[in-house]
Amino acid sequence: MGGRWRTLSLFYNRITTSSPYSSKPHFPSLNRSLSLAAAPSEIPDPDPPGFGAPEHDPTVKIPIKAYFLSTSINLKGIQADNYRNIVPPSSRSSSNYVALRFCDFNLDSNGPGFHVKASNCQYMVVYQYGSAVLFNIEDHEVEIYLELVKRHASGLLREMRKDDYAIKEKPLLVEDMQGGPDYIVLKSLDTDGIRIIGSVLGQSIALDYFVSQVDGLVEEFAGINRGMEKTGTFTMDKKKLLQLVGKANSNLADVILKVGLFERSEIAWRDAKYAQIYEYLREEYEVAQRFGNLDFKLKFVEHNIHFLQEVLQNRKSDFLEWCIIGLLTIENVLSLYEILRATNTVS
Repeated sequence: MGGRWRTLSLFYNRITTSSPYSSKPHFPSLNRSLSLAAAPSEIPDPDPPGFGAPEHDPTVKIPIKAYFLSTSINLKGIQADNYRNIVPPSSRSSSNYVALRFCDFNLDSNGPGFHVKASNCQYMVVYQYGSAVLFNIEDHEVEIYLELVKRHASGLLREMRKDDYAIKEKPLLVEDMQGGPDYIVLKSLDTDGIRIIGSVLGQSIALDYFVSQVDGLVEEFAGINRGMEKTGTFTMDKKKLLQLVGKANSNLADVILKVGLFERSEIAWRDAKYAQIYEYLREEYEVAQRFGNLDFKLKFVEHNIHFLQEVLQNRKSDFLEWCIIGLLTIENVLSLYEILRATNTVS
């Protein structure tokens, strides 16, 4: 009897240990219909066709950081210091920026047909008007790359302006690009795409700076107007007013000429794919609308400047009139003195 139970025990152990789901023993004596009904819950398909996430998501996220750190950058100095990292320009209109590529491997050791995937390297696009846009660079590495720019920058700001964005590179994307909140999805990213994205982000962060400068002018004139409302006059000399005029004009000139806010992009002009990215980002960052607001504020400043210039001119005219009255009075007094003197001499 003991041998029969031992045999049954060994047979049961063989069945349970041979099953791939040993923690949930399978009993073959159960009814077939019940076994089939329980099968989906007990032995799920790990990756049924057409459902679930793939084992490897090909999407790559590339962080972007845009900085405005100075009013001017010497690009020739940056090119001389980092000549091995320069990405050759792809258009003639690349005189106001330089693109640098930093990789963990030596590009020179590979053959002429070697293709560098953009997401495998770090990129930095530096603009002459003071912006630097960093691609695929982590937060703890940012200062190292910015230091390369600061060496050749003039008019460093006391507080840099910063903006964050991201690229999601998705090879399985049907379209060439797709928008998203604070990121853009691209089928593939190359150096021309980096140039296009960098140009819009660099202009946008620079525009933020110039808008803040004009906001300061608007606030200053608003204070003058509030003072005039209370006292009926204002205290400002001509030199101060001319300084405000120069600041307003230089801000407008910098936005249009140095930043090149309305210059055509040759890369976008050549390829519709890049034109789509360019127009999308300009719309996303509301570049045209923000410049319209800046222009409106500058017109307000210009109107106030004209008004104050007229007030100062009237003050000067009044002063000259009083001077003329004074001179005429003195002349009349002297003439009267001469007449009285002549009368006394005759008598």
